[in-house]
Amino acid sequence: MELADYLRILRNHWIAVTAFVLVAALAAFGWSSLQPKVYAASSSGFVTSGGGGDPGLDSLNDSLSKSRAASYVVLAKDRETASLVIDDLGLDTSPEGLVGSIDAAQTPDTVIISITARAGTPEEAQQLADAWVGALAERVKDIEAGKSNGGQGQGMRIEVSESAQLPTSPVSPQVERNVLLGAVLGALLGLGYAVVRSLLDRRIRSSEDVERDTGVPVVGSVPDVGKAPGIFVGTSTGTAALAAEGVRRLRTNLSYMDVDNPPRAIVVTSPKQGDGKSTVAANLAAAIAGSGQVVTLVDADLRRPTVAATAGVDDTVGLTDVLTGRLELADALQSHPTIEGLQVLTSGSRPPNPSEILGSQAMRGVIADLTAKGMLIIDAPPLLPVTDAAVVAHAADGAFVVVSAGRTLDTELDNALGHLRTVNARPLGIILNRVSKRTVGAGNYGHYGYGTDDYVESSSRRKTKG
Repeated sequence: MELADYLRILRNHWIAVTAFVLVAALAAFGWSSLQPKVYAASSSGFVTSGGGGDPGLDSLNDSLSKSRAASYVVLAKDRETASLVIDDLGLDTSPEGLVGSIDAAQTPDTVIISITARAGTPEEAQQLADAWVGALAERVKDIEAGKSNGGQGQGMRIEVSESAQLPTSPVSPQVERNVLLGAVLGALLGLGYAVVRSLLDRRIRSSEDVERDTGVPVVGSVPDVGKAPGIFVGTSTGTAALAAEGVRRLRTNLSYMDVDNPPRAIVVTSPKQGDGKSTVAANLAAAIAGSGQVVTLVDADLRRPTVAATAGVDDTVGLTDVLTGRLELADALQSHPTIEGLQVLTSGSRPPNPSEILGSQAMRGVIADLTAKGMLIIDAPPLLPVTDAAVVAHAADGAFVVVSAGRTLDTELDNALGHLRTVNARPLGIILNRVSKRTVGAGNYGHYGYGTDDYVESSSRRKTKG
């Protein structure tokens, strides 16, 4: 995976990643709030051997004090020193438990020993640090007394150099650090979730997904218009205006397909029901008519026809009446009430054998007659449930397959394209329908008429690679 893939994954799953960050940060804050507060205070003492006066002897005593200080650090953390502190402060604890609250260290190249004590209140921490230095001084005094020369007090001893200050804030828990670490951990978990979700998620979300998985170009993208009226071409405001621009973009791409032998009879289908193929077909026909061409919209979905309602025409007679010979083609065609140049051939009465009728020689004749007059857009049933669309696409110049962004699975699209190729029908391209409004609002002009023709560019790349 490249950086662009991770950025795309992050864009698709930013809500989940943000949720992980917030939950982890809040959990860290909650955990930190429940932890007992710990305060730390530090006191120090220095190791000395008493008065001197002789420079040479003082230098020797200083070197001896530094070497002894390292031993006294160890002495500071034994149980006997802790017992002295317990007796001094009247604490109800064990020496072993109290030693764990103390840190002792020698400042490098000095005779200073620092004692850091931790406790539940500032006062306790201060008292414990001072008492510990005093207890250590007493221990050293007792040990060195037996070593002094003639008992005249010339042995090593510890004197307090700095008393502990009352701490003003706890050293634990560190809420800000914990929240930051929680947020970082949440971000890592969120990114991991997003990557795994993307690898397991089979839904089609972008044109890159489609072209990478199928090799079929995305020839248009249409934003999600919700439950807007069927024909929105001509709308100038709102998301419907962006959708109309997307359909006009599709019309432009269509005009550049196979310039020497451009397709004139085009089936619009989808992998499954609910992908919006009928709406796309009706609006594509309206957009072509708006460019001044003669175009016929045929409802070949004989199982769930919708073109009549979308176009606002009568569905009393239509395609099935022509195919069965009950009516002439010219008599079944209806002009759209408001869009000049757009003729509509509705489905007519529903037959018991749609696939056989649509695969008949009569259907081929209807397609030939209508393409002789202009462009032909055929709304066909979904590819996966029935074979009707594949049968019609074989007789036409090819098919557009409409998929729903974020809903259609890549396996569904692969199977749908497989149905077309099984009957030697030509998939002209994929139409990505119901593209997120957020993507459109972010300025995704790649499909909305402000740059060079995407289809021409992608076709040129494929020809160059070939």
